[in-house]
Amino acid sequence: MGSGMVRIRVLLADDHALFREGLAGIIAAQPDFEVVGEASDGLEALVKARELRPDLILMDIGMPGCDGLEATRRIKQEMPAVTIVMLTVRNEDEKLFDAIKGGAQGYLLKSIRSHAMLEMLRGALRGEAAITPTLAGRMLEEFRRLSQQRPGASEGGAEVLTRREQEVLSQVAEGATDKEIAETLCVSLHTIKSHLRSILAKLHVSSRREAASYARLKGLV
Repeated sequence: MGSGMVRIRVLLADDHALFREGLAGIIAAQPDFEVVGEASDGLEALVKARELRPDLILMDIGMPGCDGLEATRRIKQEMPAVTIVMLTVRNEDEKLFDAIKGGAQGYLLKSIRSHAMLEMLRGALRGEAAITPTLAGRMLEEFRRLSQQRPGASEGGAEVLTRREQEVLSQVAEGATDKEIAETLCVSLHTIKSHLRSILAKLHVSSRREAASYARLKGLV
């Protein structure tokens, strides 16, 4: 390890020790990452996140007790700057969408190849959305639902997607890569990535506002 390079501090949260060990090995082998801690459930992830202040948390969505979803929400409330990427075995997991609304920067299937995972993690740290086609399809449905709910859209709820953002998201849902979408729409890759970032931000914003109004409603604030 030469001097000068600051490594990205990673916390791994997964209840399968063997999987965690394999993941730790892959990540630790990278020159730009270091594994600073491991957790086997959501509560431990929260405690370790407070203690270790990681830059990135890889969070298994389905852990016993306090699951990855609950942990993600709580960690993002306390430490908004930390990047959280969810891990899941199943693509159709219903909780994934909630994880995005809870502030996760994306999610990865455990069947992913290590080089693809590392690429997505580096992207997520730059604020890019790590989104698979299934999740993109779900996000489209959610935005449609939100826009039907509130014709006025932006007061107190999710802002509705622009036409271009809808185009980008529907292409992701069809399985197109960012590069392919950029070529189809005749714009730069950078533009596509910023559209995806904006789409993700709109979901986070809606959830934070909704959470705040829910808290007021219940007299928690």
